[in-house]
Amino acid sequence: MAREDEKIFLLMGDIGNRLFNDFSAQNPERFLNCGIAEANMISVACGLANGGFKPVCYTIAPFVTARCYEQIRIDVGYHGSNVIMIGTGSGLSYASLGATHHGFDDIALMRAIPGIDIFSPCDSNDVYACLGAAFESPRPAYIRIGKKGEPTMLPDIPTVKIGKMEMYRPGRDICVLSSGTTLSVCVEAAKMLEREGISASVVRCPCVKPLDTEFLRDEVMSNYQLVVSVEEHSLCGGFGSAVAEFIVDSGLGDGVRFVRVGIPDEFIHQIGSQEYVRKKCGIDAESIAAKITQCLSEEI
Repeated sequence: MAREDEKIFLLMGDIGNRLFNDFSAQNPERFLNCGIAEANMISVACGLANGGFKPVCYTIAPFVTARCYEQIRIDVGYHGSNVIMIGTGSGLSYASLGATHHGFDDIALMRAIPGIDIFSPCDSNDVYACLGAAFESPRPAYIRIGKKGEPTMLPDIPTVKIGKMEMYRPGRDICVLSSGTTLSVCVEAAKMLEREGISASVVRCPCVKPLDTEFLRDEVMSNYQLVVSVEEHSLCGGFGSAVAEFIVDSGLGDGVRFVRVGIPDEFIHQIGSQEYVRKKCGIDAESIAAKITQCLSEEI
């Protein structure tokens, strides 16, 4: 993208050195390692944006959001500066490093700032598409991505439109709304349910803000009695919260049960792999399938 647009400028918070070797070699005048000074990185990016550049800030999710929240809120958000912030290792990607590196409150933080688009892509092809959509928008954007090695769920680079969802796997009985890298476990859970005679649709939701309320109204709430959101984020203020707020505000919840799957409202003290901590939080295929089966056995 930088080869085609000389205004793209990359800033990083002392991470991803090898990842950006080619970029820095080809574009030394448009690359800056800001060091472990993330708040300053955001302010520098805001200045670059106001000077006509298209800056991208890249570092670990909690350090590009929580650590420099005031700078994002005032320098970027208040001025509507066209800064793209990318949080790598979101959710529980860095579960083995403990609570300092857990990134499961980033959506909640960024949702509260007016005018910022929030993307949560499912794999590397989705990341590319979301980045392209963010560059095309004049607004600030936050893109939360995994770490590495996530399953490829999209064979090609999709077309991502800001504020749009799409049906990934059609089904008849229940609907699962998947945000971010949870798509693979949602599809696995749907296959488990299918073996039990339950037909589950899975919706891919690459854009958390703005929310695709039209799709939710016409394709989801009108066709299913049980809707489940899944995200690797706190149940407080995340994707599921955004969907719940829309359901309540629109009055579409009559006769439809909505259930959220995510990280409980508590700090995680266990140390282990991402898969281990996901299971502890119930964000694995077996737990999701079991929760849906339990909900179906209860009266809606």
